[in-house]
Amino acid sequence: MSETTFDYVIIGAGTAGCLLANRLSADRSKRVLLIEAGPRDDYHWIHIPVGYLYCIGNARTDWLYNTEPDAGLNGRTLRYPRGKTLGGCSSINGMIYMRGQTRDYDGWARATGDDGWTWDNCLPYFKKHEDFYKGADALHGAGGEWRVEKQRLRWDVLDAFAEAARESGIPHSEDFNRGNNEGVGYFQVNQKNGWRWNTAKAFLRPTCYGRPNFELWTGAQVAKLVIETQGDGNQRCTGAEVWNGKEMITVQAAHEVLLCAGSIGSPQLLQLSGIGPAALLREHGIAVVHDLPGVGENLQDHLQIRAVFKVDGVATLNTLASSWWGKLKIGMEYALKRSGPMSMSPSQLGAFTRSSPEQAWPNLEYHVQPLSLDAFGEPLHAFNAFTASVCNLNPSSRGWVRIRSKRFEDAPAIAPNYLSTEEDRKVAADSLRVTRRIASQPALARFKPQEWKPGPQYQTDEDLARLAGDIATTIFHPVGTTKMGADSDPMAVLDARMRVRGIAGLRVVDAGAMPTITSGNTNSPTLMMAEKAAEWIVEDSRFQFP
Repeated sequence: MSETTFDYVIIGAGTAGCLLANRLSADRSKRVLLIEAGPRDDYHWIHIPVGYLYCIGNARTDWLYNTEPDAGLNGRTLRYPRGKTLGGCSSINGMIYMRGQTRDYDGWARATGDDGWTWDNCLPYFKKHEDFYKGADALHGAGGEWRVEKQRLRWDVLDAFAEAARESGIPHSEDFNRGNNEGVGYFQVNQKNGWRWNTAKAFLRPTCYGRPNFELWTGAQVAKLVIETQGDGNQRCTGAEVWNGKEMITVQAAHEVLLCAGSIGSPQLLQLSGIGPAALLREHGIAVVHDLPGVGENLQDHLQIRAVFKVDGVATLNTLASSWWGKLKIGMEYALKRSGPMSMSPSQLGAFTRSSPEQAWPNLEYHVQPLSLDAFGEPLHAFNAFTASVCNLNPSSRGWVRIRSKRFEDAPAIAPNYLSTEEDRKVAADSLRVTRRIASQPALARFKPQEWKPGPQYQTDEDLARLAGDIATTIFHPVGTTKMGADSDPMAVLDARMRVRGIAGLRVVDAGAMPTITSGNTNSPTLMMAEKAAEWIVEDSRFQFP
């Protein structure tokens, strides 16, 4: 850490930060610093796909956040995992490659007033870094850093669920990433030959590590941003204060500071630096540098409602992994073939459909697993079962992220406010009915599915919404807390190029910039956003620093 002056300082070596580091350090005349609060990604469970079980809830790889008690969840709190290691959440997530729907990005274009965010204009940036297992076509790229593969497993019970979904009217899909993801099929995953493919592997190794103009700090937590008033009276972010475990070091950025700490970390750091709702800052004794009321607001997340069905006459992971012999077989298959349950993402089969006929587009996503348990991290049940987790893709509930104190070491308060609107409660009740309809189809009848959770005795909208609050959990997709928006939107934190309003030299490039949540998993859309941002950053640099 002897060098403290760089052209670009990137805060957070997660999904977006790793890509930005790669793209910006490609210009050898620019010095790039990438700062990560967590350790390197040398923990073996990061790289074995099923290792997410050992990374979530582990201080070595997870920030260990929890939500505030939530009225929509009947007062429950949830574990709220966020990656704290190189690769960030791409090192602990479900590895599902999912873009969302055309309408998501067209909606962003309307929200920001910038047609650059339409689906057609985002698609080239998805393809730019993609390495699709089938090769390039009109909608997929090949040869990029971000590997997309088929899963290396199948389950009879999942195949039966897929057939039951088709019998209920959901079409088959081989590819959820072509703009309309309606259908049922196995998810594509970010893996390479049976190993997790995180963004540290994709974008840092070996490319960045071999560049003399690139520097990486791990185990280094940013305490606050440095904001200075320029000669013209405008404010500019010129660097950051970084705690390395022993002392505070001030780093300077000649061009830009790029905040990539995620939907929780980025608003927290902005607030600690005096950028955010003035009343909140004053409450914690922080001088108001810039009153931006939207910082930390607009939190959106996908809440999954986990319905469990007992089955007979078919193997599931519950019993397969219950004996030492079964575990040995699983381990040997992975060791020899890099396939089987150890190559599993948390969810293998997906489906996108409508909660009711009047819905204009698919507004539900299913993550279906050949297993069941009481809660994430708990033991598998002793009986064979599958879990059909369903989430509302476009929740109308909005939450927030707010600092608890002026200490950077203190975790922020996180309040998703799930199921806080009548619309979301209705979709929750309807989605459980859709799950029951699928489970009642002939394709599953031979396995005699019995609804174990929530239980067939619950039928009314009120019952089902209440039960959803009892059994639902986050699916780890927080977005929107530093949203982009048009000049006319008083809650917009960023402009359409992800620049912080009122503060020069500072951008937020992560899922917090999304105005609204995508209709699917959020990791790969975040990479696309970073790809676009990298192009703009280079363009702006050439204009400002010829």
